[in-house]
Amino acid sequence: MAVPKSKITRSKRGMRRAHLALAGANPNECTNCGELKRPHHVCPSCGHYADREVVVLIDDIDLDEDAA
Repeated sequence: MAVPKSKITRSKRGMRRAHLALAGANPNECTNCGELKRPHHVCPSCGHYADREVVVLIDDIDLDEDAA
């Protein structure tokens, strides 16, 4: 069984973990509405992707009072 021969100091442990930090988000601007969105994802505020509407938002749908 592998057992460490001596204690790893806080400095050595920190040097090993120096590259483990998470990278920050890289938001892009939506070409339709200008809001920030994740790259290669549908815009959550307007539902557009690559200059076309792919998701119809609930605010845009007109429902008849009698049908509902």
